[in-house]
Amino acid sequence: MDLWFTEQLSDHVRLSLRVTRHLYSGESPFQRIDVLDSVEFGRVLLIDGLIMITERDEFIYHEMITHVPMAVHPSPRRVLVVGGGDGGTVRELCRYDRIEHIDLVEIDELVVQVAKEFFPTTSSGFADPRVQLHFADGVDYVRKCGTKYDLIIVDSTDPIGPGEGLFTQEFYQDCFRILNDDGIMVNQHEGPFYAEDARACQRAHARIVQVFPISRVYQACIPTYASGHWLFGFASKKYHPVKDLRAQEWEALGLKTRYYNTKLHRGAFALPVYVEELLAAVE
Repeated sequence: MDLWFTEQLSDHVRLSLRVTRHLYSGESPFQRIDVLDSVEFGRVLLIDGLIMITERDEFIYHEMITHVPMAVHPSPRRVLVVGGGDGGTVRELCRYDRIEHIDLVEIDELVVQVAKEFFPTTSSGFADPRVQLHFADGVDYVRKCGTKYDLIIVDSTDPIGPGEGLFTQEFYQDCFRILNDDGIMVNQHEGPFYAEDARACQRAHARIVQVFPISRVYQACIPTYASGHWLFGFASKKYHPVKDLRAQEWEALGLKTRYYNTKLHRGAFALPVYVEELLAAVE
C-alpha cells in the first residue's frame, strides 16, 4: 500500500512525505498529536496536522535557536524555554556546563510524553537535573513570573491555537521585564516566503522592535518547514548578535554540531533582499 502524508503550505502548495506507519494518534485538551514513520525523514511529529519536527532535520532548528544566543551571551546561567515540548532545545542547552538552571514551560503535557516515547534522542535533555518542567500556559507563566533570566527561548508552534498568545506585544513586554539587564530573547519567527507566513513574520517583528533596543532576524534552511526557508528573531537589551559574537570562546567549548558554526552565525544575519524589505516595511 502506498501511503502519503500531505501538509498544505499555502492555498496552492502542498508538501507530501511517503509514510510507512502511523505510530501514534492522540487528543489533548489543546490539540491533536500524531507520530508518523516516514521513508525520507524518519519519525515525524505532527500537531493539528502540521509538521513540528522530523528525526532527520530537527537538528537544524534546535541548533540555530539555541547556539546563536549562547555564542553571544558571555555568561548565561538561568534559561527559560517557552514551548519546546519535543525537548530539542533543552537537549542543546544541556550541552553547556555553565548553565545552572533551565525552566521549560509547555502548555501540553501530552507533547512531552509523546516526545519521550517516540523521540528519545530529541527529548534526552529532560533527564538532566538542571531542567524543571512546568505544564502551564507560557503567557500566564511569563506574566506572573518573578524570576530573572539571562536567556529566553520562545520555541513556539505557529501563531494559531495555543501558540497565538506567544506572538503578542504584551508577551514580549513581559519577556523583556523578566530578563536581566544583559538578557537575550530568541524566538521562532515563521517563514518569509508564503503570504500568510510572511504576515506572521511582520506582525512578530513589528511588536518586538517596539520593545527591545536591539532586534535582528536570522535564517536557516529547514527542509520540512514551509518553503524550507525559516526565520528566527534575536532581541536583546545589550548584545548585538554579530558585533558581540564570541566566536573563539564558543569554538573553545568543542561542541560538536551538524549545522551551526560561527561562520554560519555571521552569515545567517545577512538576509535576502525580499526578507529585508518585508521586515523594513513594519519597522
